[in-house]
Amino acid sequence: QVQLVESGGGLVQARGSLRLSCAASGRTFSSYTMGWFRQAPGKERAFVAQISWNGGNTHYADSVKGRFTISRDNAKNTVYLQMNSLKPEDTAVYYCAADTPLFLWVVVTTPNEYDYWGQGTQVTVSS
Repeated sequence: QVQLVESGGGLVQARGSLRLSCAASGRTFSSYTMGWFRQAPGKERAFVAQISWNGGNTHYADSVKGRFTISRDNAKNTVYLQMNSLKPEDTAVYYCAADTPLFLWVVVTTPNEYDYWGQGTQVTVSS
């Protein structure tokens, strides 16, 4: 079992930056594929980024490619989302999620494929 806690959200102006963190409990964190999702009001939860268990592979939604970077520090049981060049349309609640360990790289972008979720952190980008 993995428990996830996001932090780092807030209010930022357009073209600004934020770094989200997701701290995980449990000794098996390093075996999980991790993902970031976001949900804007009135919209479905949407995939943002994914990183493999060892950090060697990443995948991004087209809408954030080149602006966001996902990374992880397995020694600290933490996954990060560095968000640069933020736009008002990036405004949403951001969630981190963990996928059952596979130890192979498979792109997984649907929320129901992930097994554990954090409570979310609000990101608001003003124009």
